[in-house]
Amino acid sequence: MSPTPPARRLRLGLPRRMFAQVLLMQVAIAAGVAVLATGLFLAPLSDQLDDQAMRRALSIAQTTAVQPQIAKDLTGTPATAGGPVQREAERIRKATKAEYIVVMDRRGVRWSHPTPSEIGRLVSTDPGQALAGHEVMQIDSGTLGRTARGKVPLRDGDGKIIGAVSVGIAYDSVRARLLHAIPGLFAYAGGALAVGALAAWLISRRVQRQTRDLAFSDISALLAEREAMLHGIREGVVALDRAGRIRLLNDEARRLLGIGDEAVGRSLDEALGAGRTADVLAGRVTGTDLLTVRGQRVLVANRMPTDDGGAVATLRDRTELEQLGRELDSTRGLIDALRAQDHEHANRMHTLLGLLELEMYDDAVEFVGEVVGDHRATAEQVAEKIQDPLLAALLVGKATVAAERGVALRLSDRTGLPDRLVDPRGLVTIVGNLVDNALDAVAGTPHARVEVELRAEGRTATLRVRDTGPGIPEEQRELIFTEGWSTKQRPAHRERGIGLPLVRRLAERQGGSATVGDAAGGGAQFTVVLPEALAEPALEPALTMPSDPHAVAEEESR
Repeated sequence: MSPTPPARRLRLGLPRRMFAQVLLMQVAIAAGVAVLATGLFLAPLSDQLDDQAMRRALSIAQTTAVQPQIAKDLTGTPATAGGPVQREAERIRKATKAEYIVVMDRRGVRWSHPTPSEIGRLVSTDPGQALAGHEVMQIDSGTLGRTARGKVPLRDGDGKIIGAVSVGIAYDSVRARLLHAIPGLFAYAGGALAVGALAAWLISRRVQRQTRDLAFSDISALLAEREAMLHGIREGVVALDRAGRIRLLNDEARRLLGIGDEAVGRSLDEALGAGRTADVLAGRVTGTDLLTVRGQRVLVANRMPTDDGGAVATLRDRTELEQLGRELDSTRGLIDALRAQDHEHANRMHTLLGLLELEMYDDAVEFVGEVVGDHRATAEQVAEKIQDPLLAALLVGKATVAAERGVALRLSDRTGLPDRLVDPRGLVTIVGNLVDNALDAVAGTPHARVEVELRAEGRTATLRVRDTGPGIPEEQRELIFTEGWSTKQRPAHRERGIGLPLVRRLAERQGGSATVGDAAGGGAQFTVVLPEALAEPALEPALTMPSDPHAVAEEESR
């Protein structure tokens, strides 16, 4: 036989679903408020009813005491069951539905009472305060039971106190009024509770739809997973509210955009400044995989609107990919140049072979010297004027590529740059982008020429790249520095419209500028000024002579 499964124990506690918990808590709050309101209303109700009954008794007593005939009959007739005082008191009692009206003299002897046999006897409670001229309200017990009482002095025509009037309201009627009010009060409280429960249910249903009927533990787990995911992925995530303010930044977005937690709650223009990056993230530029430059980084941005009117933007760093794309372009150019050089080298070798076979040895030597001398002269010229090895190597390579493309690349006679660059890689990027653009602009044109000028003045480096191309129209001279704008066809492996914006950003990062104008003789001239591009020249160490002759002799012996 299979073992009997263990009985499931009934677990008491809050339900797991957020909808049920919110509903239960709101109904409990509504019930608590209804009970509290009912209790706060009932607590003073009994005292209020007592006070009303005592004031009513006092009012009847005052009305009875001002009757002048009662005062006359009290002093002029005996205290009998059929006397005029008894008849008037009973008339008023029946008219006001009081429990009793007792008229007494100064000795406390009753002259009226609902029970005629009590007439002529002393009252059961102390009438001293009323006979002393004071009005009294109280709850007390007497011959007719517990009543709400009012006592007033009775005066004759001269204002002299000749007795007192005591009126009682049955306390059972006061209690009945209290008990009669409770069912109605509970009905109102129940109605309020029902309305509160209905409102709680409607609110809970809305919460259920908005939270997709998740439990609190599920929501907590989702939040933990979201935090782990947002801060663990290698893509930047920027969440915006419907007003365009930043409400969430993950670690990668902070790194790529160069901002911190102080940007949360601010608009994109305030946090990032005006520019393409803010326009792309704000949705003012539409499209997918939009390129933008932030600092030295090339970013790819995508924006997705959310149901609440906000948006979520993702950022990817394409800086390395763009650099690889440019290196691929350079590599392809070098391969084409090497292929052309290989073809040219074969022609030269055939020429040299022919000269040797014709035994024209002097002409062969002169031919080899000219070929080697041309290449050496170009490298020596660049190295003489550009002392930074990275920049010199770049220009030598660009000169080879330019020659194979039919373009003359030369250095200006005014070029001179010492080996004191603070950021040589940055300047290599700037020069490489500008020279590539110039070569593309003049390739295939007659007498194509590109001139590079690099000068140093103190710590400032000035770069000018001139070409003999068609130039740049004046209305496009700012557009060419905008990310993603280009007149060239997009290659398969990377985006266009990145090089010139990157040149300007690199220049501005060093406090400089990048502009474009017309070159002398036609074409375009790009000018980049970098105020802090060069380090201070190192001071030569002063030579000191040792003062000790033994040290001099020892130094000479060495």
